[in-house]
Amino acid sequence: MEKKWETVKNQLKTAILSGEYKIDDKLPTETELIDQFDVSRYTIRRAVGELEDEHFVYRIQGGGMFVQDWHKDWTPEKDRKIIGIITTHIADYIFPDIISGIDRVISDEGYSLLISNTHNTHAKERKSLLSMLDLHVAALIIEPTQSAMANTNMDLYHEILANKIPVLFINAIYPELKCPSVTVDDKHAEKKMMEFLFSLGHESTLGIFQVDDLQGICRMNGFVEAYQNHPNIAYKSNLIMYQSQDSMATVMKKIDGYLQLADHPTAIACYNDQLAINVIDYLKKRQINVPEEVSVVGFDNYQMSRYINPSITTMDHGRDKMGEDAGKLILEMLRHQEVTSIAYDAPLIQRESAIAPK
Repeated sequence: MEKKWETVKNQLKTAILSGEYKIDDKLPTETELIDQFDVSRYTIRRAVGELEDEHFVYRIQGGGMFVQDWHKDWTPEKDRKIIGIITTHIADYIFPDIISGIDRVISDEGYSLLISNTHNTHAKERKSLLSMLDLHVAALIIEPTQSAMANTNMDLYHEILANKIPVLFINAIYPELKCPSVTVDDKHAEKKMMEFLFSLGHESTLGIFQVDDLQGICRMNGFVEAYQNHPNIAYKSNLIMYQSQDSMATVMKKIDGYLQLADHPTAIACYNDQLAINVIDYLKKRQINVPEEVSVVGFDNYQMSRYINPSITTMDHGRDKMGEDAGKLILEMLRHQEVTSIAYDAPLIQRESAIAPK
């Protein structure tokens, strides 16, 4: 069990690392910290003393406690053959295949992987970045976290680039940073999916997209542009937007509102296959047959999408190739070679979950 002084120390350290307290900012007084944490003076002094020893704070006699410049020299150590990978998730969905693809390529050159995940929060992304930097990784392959939102970790990214640590993004980018990337052309792929649904005869469809990452924004834009190319049915388009912290119950409740309409959508285009699986399960519970009453399509060609009933019509993410290409690009960057970003044209995978409306 964590001791009280450790709790205080860790919370103050987190506030410093997150930028809540900036370098040379004055910390609250001992008395204020005692009130804030409801602990003894000894506990506060022990916690602050530990932070002093770790060079996170310094004291000015009679002036108080201040945040020290805790930044370190993160330049990769010579012959340090570790590449850091930071993704939103590790053990599920498409991520094991991407990571495996990277490992197959870089291990042949004597590199090993250090893996961390952010659970799609900027606070955990910051911890992951700092942990990687403290270990002096040779390079970083990063899936941006909530890439459509303002990111409080840009200060760290600018320091990483200033230290000339190679950075490669996968799946999305941070527009503020000029780093190479390996992505899918999400907008074009979603437009192809919608054209497929239109070719089946669907006119009224419901698009459901996660909008706190750029993949979701681009896929939603593809959905909208597809309808713009068909102005005669554009008024029949419907949209649900959600963020990663929203519960599936909330999303399903919104879907329910559209399904209760007399002229309800005949097809649902989902942000990804995980969402499509949840939607199909929900429709089954509502005694709505897929695809006979409502077609459902996904995105990414997740392995499980071919095995559920009905198997899901989707766009192929190319996760294995993404991993291998990311591995090749990061090795070229480590050799100081010029590299060019890659954006895949995702092919349509037709399966059983989408048919012509009846």
